[in-house]
Amino acid sequence: MNARDRILHRLRKAQAKSPSIAMGGDLGGGRRRMIPLPEMDAEERLALFISEAEQLGSFVYQLDANEAVEQIMDLLEGDRRVLSWDDDQLPIADLRKMLDSLGVAIAAPADGDVRVGITGVTAALAATGSLVLESGVGRPRGASLLPDRHIALMTAAQLHTDLEDWGAAQKARGYPAFREASNTVIVTGPSKTADIGHQLVKGAHGPRELHILILPD
Repeated sequence: MNARDRILHRLRKAQAKSPSIAMGGDLGGGRRRMIPLPEMDAEERLALFISEAEQLGSFVYQLDANEAVEQIMDLLEGDRRVLSWDDDQLPIADLRKMLDSLGVAIAAPADGDVRVGITGVTAALAATGSLVLESGVGRPRGASLLPDRHIALMTAAQLHTDLEDWGAAQKARGYPAFREASNTVIVTGPSKTADIGHQLVKGAHGPRELHILILPD
């Protein structure tokens, strides 16, 4: 038996001794959640989401539609161009028309000079304060990736307890986030890294600021 055969033989023996563990399972055959949480009602789930998102450095607001438009204009700080998802992908009816009436134009999806991007979300995760964004028709991915300031609009009805809860909902619907979207990203706070010299740098791979506006269902 040559060296190659001896190595393969040892690997096969080790593999035969290892228990088979299904993805997401444990040695007992059950499933363990990434972040175990107690049972929560809708109000507790929303409070947890806000707390987790703010701890990550996100800014969170609970507003009605009119207040949300005012908040968006404040966050624009005089800018006259934004990146945005289409109106039918946002929880504020005719938001782009309202912005246009206020002198704010929608820039081309790949315009990297625009400072603010506005998107909806397809889900939010309470356990980690995360947003799930699916790109596709009417949902250009650049709106959440290119600008320095990302404004995300959501409703409490889009909130899931955790990643596993959202995954179960996806499975029940045939995994549209992976079969139909051009790409799906999970946004957990503003972009930041400490890879170089352990110095925290914000905005390295995406927006420096994340503002989450929670609207009534």
